[in-house]
Amino acid sequence: MSNICAVCGKQPGFGNNVSHSHKKTKRVFKPNIVKTKVEFKGKVQNLNICTKCLKAGKVKKII
Repeated sequence: MSNICAVCGKQPGFGNNVSHSHKKTKRVFKPNIVKTKVEFKGKVQNLNICTKCLKAGKVKKII
Protein backbone atom coordinates (compact mmCIF):
# COMPACT_ATOMS: atom_id res chain seq x y z
CA MET A 1 0.00 0.00 0.00
CA SER A 2 1.18 3.51 -0.80
CA ASN A 3 2.19 5.62 2.20
CA ILE A 4 0.83 8.88 0.76
CA CYS A 5 -2.48 10.48 1.82
CA ALA A 6 -4.75 11.30 -1.15
CA VAL A 7 -6.19 14.37 0.62
CA CYS A 8 -3.32 16.18 2.34
CA GLY A 9 -0.33 14.55 0.62
CA LYS A 10 1.26 13.42 3.88
CA GLN A 11 4.12 10.99 3.25
CA PRO A 12 6.91 9.30 5.24
CA GLY A 13 9.40 11.50 7.03
CA PHE A 14 13.01 10.59 7.75
CA GLY A 15 15.19 11.05 10.79
CA ASN A 16 17.50 9.31 13.25
CA ASN A 17 17.19 6.85 16.11
CA VAL A 18 19.43 8.26 18.83
CA SER A 19 20.81 5.82 21.41
CA HIS A 20 21.89 6.60 24.96
CA SER A 21 25.52 6.82 23.77
CA HIS A 22 24.29 9.26 21.07
CA LYS A 23 24.93 6.92 18.13
CA LYS A 24 22.56 7.69 15.27
CA THR A 25 20.93 5.25 12.84
CA LYS A 26 18.42 6.07 10.11
CA ARG A 27 14.68 5.57 10.66
CA VAL A 28 11.36 6.31 8.94
CA PHE A 29 8.32 8.06 10.43
CA LYS A 30 5.33 6.54 8.60
CA PRO A 31 1.91 8.26 8.57
CA ASN A 32 -1.14 6.32 9.76
CA ILE A 33 -2.71 5.50 6.36
CA VAL A 34 -5.91 3.46 5.93
CA LYS A 35 -7.59 2.37 2.69
CA THR A 36 -11.26 3.35 2.96
CA LYS A 37 -14.30 4.01 0.80
CA VAL A 38 -14.99 7.76 0.99
CA GLU A 39 -16.90 10.49 -0.79
CA PHE A 40 -14.28 12.90 -2.14
CA LYS A 41 -15.02 15.77 -4.56
CA GLY A 42 -18.55 14.45 -5.14
CA LYS A 43 -17.45 10.90 -6.08
CA VAL A 44 -17.35 7.66 -4.09
CA GLN A 45 -13.81 6.25 -4.26
CA ASN A 46 -11.49 3.82 -2.50
CA LEU A 47 -8.61 6.01 -1.33
CA ASN A 48 -5.60 5.88 0.96
CA ILE A 49 -6.38 8.47 3.63
CA CYS A 50 -4.46 9.41 6.77
CA THR A 51 -6.49 9.05 9.95
CA LYS A 52 -6.05 12.76 10.78
CA CYS A 53 -7.99 13.69 7.60
CA LEU A 54 -10.75 11.20 8.50
CA LYS A 55 -10.97 12.51 12.06
CA ALA A 56 -10.95 16.15 10.93
CA GLY A 57 -13.90 15.52 8.58
CA LYS A 58 -12.06 16.47 5.37
CA VAL A 59 -13.76 13.49 3.67
CA LYS A 60 -17.04 11.67 4.33
CA LYS A 61 -16.64 7.94 5.06
CA ILE A 62 -19.13 5.66 3.30
CA ILE A 63 -20.49 2.89 5.52
